Amino acid sequence: MTSHDQRLYGPARALLVTDEAVLADRVRLALDHGRYTTRVARTVDDAAAVLARWKPHLLVIDIDVDGAAILDRLLGPWPQGDRPPVIALTRRDDLKARLAAFERGVDDVLAVPFSPDELVARVVAIMRRTYREAAVFTPVLRLGELEIDIVHHRVRLGETELHLTSLEQNLLYLLAANAGRLLTRDEILDSLWGADYIAESNVVDRHISNLRVKLQGHSERGRYIATVPGCGYQFVAVAPGKKPSGS
Repeated sequence: MTSHDQRLYGPARALLVTDEAVLADRVRLALDHGRYTTRVARTVDDAAAVLARWKPHLLVIDIDVDGAAILDRLLGPWPQGDRPPVIALTRRDDLKARLAAFERGVDDVLAVPFSPDELVARVVAIMRRTYREAAVFTPVLRLGELEIDIVHHRVRLGETELHLTSLEQNLLYLLAANAGRLLTRDEILDSLWGADYIAESNVVDRHISNLRVKLQGHSERGRYIATVPGCGYQFVAVAPGKKPSGS
């Protein structure tokens, strides 16, 4: 653990190291609920360069590909007392790998897939321990008439509160975090169920359908979730008086 004795003034700087765009957007959107300026580095060389000139307050590192080398490269040069707190992300259910990550200096390990509120809770805890204060979070994501409160598990559409299951909330948040981007069924499966999950062929379509019914039952502005035939789904933030394309 770092020995920082300082308070944060203005937005905290967070560096995310991953080459997965969907994961990057989920983490970035969760951090955007707080006072964070987030940068994403796709390679360890890019991350090392950003570390040197930007001095982030928090590192979030995907360690599934050559994690030991990445951690040694990024954390090795830092004196222990000056190192920013580190959260490692992994899809591996491997205790030895997690213990090795802790030995190399990470402060917490979070399993992927994760719920956004879990990431928020881990970040708040680690920043409080490090900087003697909790990060300030604004827990509501607003897209058109849609409001998603990840901390209190509430979703509103206009004046109506939607009653979504935990999985439906995470699915909606995943789509909203990647608004405008096509998400394939495999990407949705990996993000919410994990890469090792063996699913029935229509599990994603079925949950999308259920979510659409709840969204459309309270909206006169059309669908928020567009289908890209043969590919997957795309979230469209609805502007007043307009309907998104897709079916």
